[in-house]
Amino acid sequence: MNELTTLERRALAKISTPAGGMLIVAADQRNGMKAVMKDAPNGAEGISRDELADAKSDLLKHLGNAAPAILLDPSTALPRVVDDGTLDSDTGLVVAMDESGFAVENGLKRTRYVEGMTPRKVRELGGDAAKMLWYLRADRRDDEKVVLDDIARLTAECAAEGVLLIVEILTYQLEDESDEDYADVFPSLISGAAELSVAAGAKVLKLQYAGSAEAAAAVTEAAAGVPWAVLSAGVDHATFVDQVRTAVVNGARGAMAGRSLWKDSLSISSEKREELLTTKAVPRLKELAAIIDEVLANRE
Repeated sequence: MNELTTLERRALAKISTPAGGMLIVAADQRNGMKAVMKDAPNGAEGISRDELADAKSDLLKHLGNAAPAILLDPSTALPRVVDDGTLDSDTGLVVAMDESGFAVENGLKRTRYVEGMTPRKVRELGGDAAKMLWYLRADRRDDEKVVLDDIARLTAECAAEGVLLIVEILTYQLEDESDEDYADVFPSLISGAAELSVAAGAKVLKLQYAGSAEAAAAVTEAAAGVPWAVLSAGVDHATFVDQVRTAVVNGARGAMAGRSLWKDSLSISSEKREELLTTKAVPRLKELAAIIDEVLANRE
């Protein structure tokens, strides 16, 4: 297990429930968040940066502040929600360092950083922790050395700055890979990503659901004691609830939930957002929190 520093332990506690389960509202999406605001008169492309920032502010006000922590991006939401007091003092802030989209290099996806983002910048924005996304194919280890080296570099830089880094890994289907072949290797790609990331120094992981209880247990074994949270990947809430329960029973520490919470609770109208977030999204969040804490209590 990669040991946490004192500051990192404090940050992990900040983004966890009182029972110790990680639970973070993921709201760092940009184009993905615009896409669910289906009542925008000029469509997603017509939503301005300020309108998106307003939506993120309302999402924080009516949903994120009910969670231990929220994940936000510096492109639209930050530092506004800190400076204007929308972020509650007891709500943890995770700052996304990754830019939207990706590059392609020799058929493999490569993540991009938000311009100017560093561990020091995370601190300056008021962050308790940072999150960086990397795309990774664990079955192409030699070709992915640049990714693993970057994980090691940023993990060390964050530790030196006293910033907890959450390493998010997304695996993906190759262009010439059949659906059947990808489905066959998917569970091993998730556990392999956990193994490689931990070997590179990762101290907290955000991972896709590997598909089954057996696969989740394999991820936990590969993580070698490093806490990991399952991401929602846009599935519906009921599906995500089942995935979270299975993952936590089999060793996960919690969840980072985005679209499964709020994809049907956003609108171009602030009044409509408040209504939907408080009546739909908040009960879902509370259900996730109860499940995570219940399972963790039974694991002890």
